[in-house]
Amino acid sequence: QVQLVESGGGLVQAGGSLRLSCAASGRTFSRDVMGWFRQAPGKEREFVAGISRSGTNTYYADSVKGRFTISRDNAKNTWYLQMNTLKPEDTAVYSCAASTLSLVTATPRTYEYWGQGTQVTVSS
Repeated sequence: QVQLVESGGGLVQAGGSLRLSCAASGRTFSRDVMGWFRQAPGKEREFVAGISRSGTNTYYADSVKGRFTISRDNAKNTWYLQMNTLKPEDTAVYSCAASTLSLVTATPRTYEYWGQGTQVTVSS
């Protein structure tokens, strides 16, 4: 059974940092592109960051560019989202996702596998 499990969420003050992890099991994901999405209350799910199969290419939403860093460790079947200089508007449930497509996309429906999500709350 394929599972993606996020960890690392929590409550942090504005300006602080968190590191999210997504551990995958059930099969290897080294040939999948990976992404992080978030959804705030009353809002649609939005793309945050994505990373290519090899980890060479990364993509970010404009709202997080320069503050967030996505990375992956294929040997551990795990990928990460380092979030720095957090803002209250970053508050959301963050979910990791994997896609068998060869290119990173910002469209949630192109990702076949999803984690359950982890809450990130940034206080002002």
